[in-house]
Amino acid sequence: MKLRKISIAVVTVILLSVMLAALPVSAGRTYQTYTYSLDGQPLYSPDAYTPIMEIDSSYMGLSKNLDNPSDIFVDKKDNVYISDKGNNRIVVLDRYFKLKFEISEFINDQGIPDKLNSPSGVYVTSEIIYVADTNQNRIVTFDLEGKFIKVIPQPEDALFDTGSVYKPVALVVDDYNRLYVVSSTTYQGVIVLNEDGTFISFIGAQKVAISAWAKLWRKIMTADQRAQTVQNISSEVHNIDLNDKGFMYVPTSSISDSKVGSAIKGKTKSGDYLPVKLLNKSGNEVMARNGFWPPAGEVAFSGSKSDGSINGVSKIIDVAAGPEYTWSIIDTRRQKIFTYDEQGNLLFAFGDSGSQLGNLVSIQSIEYMSDAKMLVLDMTNKNLTVYERTEYGDIIINALANQNTRQYDRAIDDWTEILKRNSNFDVAYIGIADALYRNGEYKEAMAYYESAYSTSGWSDSYKEIRKDWISRNVLLIPLIVIVIIVAVVMFFKFAGKVNKRAETNGKKKTFGEELLFVFHLMFHPFDGFWDLKHEKRGSVRASLVFIAVTIFAVFYQDIGSGYLVNPEKHYAGIINDALGVIVPFLLFIVGNWCLTTLFEGEGSFKDVFIATSYSLVPIPLLMIPTTIYSNMAISTEIQIVDFINTIAMIWAFLLIFLGMMVTHDYTISKNIITTLGTIVAMAFIMFVAILFTTLVGRMVSFVTNIIVEINYRL
Repeated sequence: MKLRKISIAVVTVILLSVMLAALPVSAGRTYQTYTYSLDGQPLYSPDAYTPIMEIDSSYMGLSKNLDNPSDIFVDKKDNVYISDKGNNRIVVLDRYFKLKFEISEFINDQGIPDKLNSPSGVYVTSEIIYVADTNQNRIVTFDLEGKFIKVIPQPEDALFDTGSVYKPVALVVDDYNRLYVVSSTTYQGVIVLNEDGTFISFIGAQKVAISAWAKLWRKIMTADQRAQTVQNISSEVHNIDLNDKGFMYVPTSSISDSKVGSAIKGKTKSGDYLPVKLLNKSGNEVMARNGFWPPAGEVAFSGSKSDGSINGVSKIIDVAAGPEYTWSIIDTRRQKIFTYDEQGNLLFAFGDSGSQLGNLVSIQSIEYMSDAKMLVLDMTNKNLTVYERTEYGDIIINALANQNTRQYDRAIDDWTEILKRNSNFDVAYIGIADALYRNGEYKEAMAYYESAYSTSGWSDSYKEIRKDWISRNVLLIPLIVIVIIVAVVMFFKFAGKVNKRAETNGKKKTFGEELLFVFHLMFHPFDGFWDLKHEKRGSVRASLVFIAVTIFAVFYQDIGSGYLVNPEKHYAGIINDALGVIVPFLLFIVGNWCLTTLFEGEGSFKDVFIATSYSLVPIPLLMIPTTIYSNMAISTEIQIVDFINTIAMIWAFLLIFLGMMVTHDYTISKNIITTLGTIVAMAFIMFVAILFTTLVGRMVSFVTNIIVEINYRL
């Protein structure tokens, strides 16, 4: 019996072990990987990177623990360099994260013993180690074995403010040995130096880094005062990184949260008020921002702390250029990493604060290694967290690589494989669409672009299809245009004859004549509105037709606009569209009639109703053709559609204004006053209506509660 119990226990343990081993890795993950949808909702995705280990001072083999580490760099041989500010040194590790040597003390070029003082940044080329020796206001260079080469002192130039403090915190070096230095106390931008330290220029100045008044005030400050107040005019943390094309990513945290938030919500393409810029060697901002949201970290940044979210936009303090022109930024406010492609599409975001493996306390710097690993420096924990790219992440990189090398069929296979794992990944749809587009399969590309709401790609594909159709129907298009023009001209000639005949025959106007009179009124408003009132050229029945046609035009625009006008396919519905026309129409009529009654207006309620309804006709007259055209337009032509619709609204407004002036026999100044008063009256009527419905609702609720209470008592 005892042997049997032992056997059962052993079998149970084995089965539990097998079951636990079979659980997916994600079951124990410490963060959720996600992207963002077009409307700003998080879309969860498989992990692109998973944490595999933490590297502390003991593992590195350091005799003294890291103290306030600020920056990391990985060279082409995967050696790791750490700026250890608290210990005034640069720690150099091999690819296995074991200590190779330290850089701290040296004999300078004057033959005098020297040492680093709070070095904040490090950059390594194939031959030289560059150290931003912050508190010594200089850059110091060493060879790859840590032997001193030379000091690059503070640059001198008239462009620098007199007495300005030079505090280099980060730098990169291009193929021509030019240095691009970030100084924490320099608001003019990135400092460009020759290899001997000669100043060349400033590039990439932040637009809102300092106001004109602050600049003027700093001119009369002492050096000590400037040093004390510098945090008010420069970024709290700056950094810089170089990608494979020689372009520089520059994160800036000096912009106010409100400006960044407005730029993100406005989905701006400009980098003026965004925290990360991509500069070419001339200092021009060249970043592509073609994703749903500009690459600035967190999109849902205005949550409430009660639901566990963190308020405020992302605080970006470092950026790292990754494989296949991807790049990552770190958000020290949320301890998260956001990775984008070359077009600014968010590929994945992950990370969280905490003490488990993969979570961070104070994220400070990020770097990529060549073997699909990512290093993240935690300043508070004083260690490195190593993340390894997953199979899902590998497929993304392979897809981007195939796109970059124009192997589009392979890219389609990779993106399709990604969609099997994450059907919400819009970048995959765009990737497939781009590959199909380059293969000349435009109709298929359009379908994938629609799935990802990529209007620019959809427009490019449709442009090719339209070009092909035009080339095959080159003779048909002029014929269609001529027919339309002739039809319009003949119709207006017919309307003119009918209106002229109705004006002189002295008979009662027919329904058709009442309808056609609007085409005279639109182009001759003074005569038209006079005849409309005094000659009875219009009627209520015709007015109702015009209101109905206007509602139809608005509804048709709602459901019939082309993809580029309404890519999300949001429809208000016939009831909402009708209310959108009728409610302001009635509010204007009632408000104008009530006001003009007090201001000696000569028009009756019926006159105001008819004149206003006739004035609406330009809206359907222009809106219906533009809605039809929107289904044939490309993105650059949508502005024409918007412009014509704007003309329709302005035309209708002018007709209403002139109609009220003629109907009430007002001077232009008095009509302006009554028009403004009408707008105020409309707002007042709406307020009273809302107040009345609220009171009625409360009364109904009160009576209902009494009845329920009585029934309960009985």
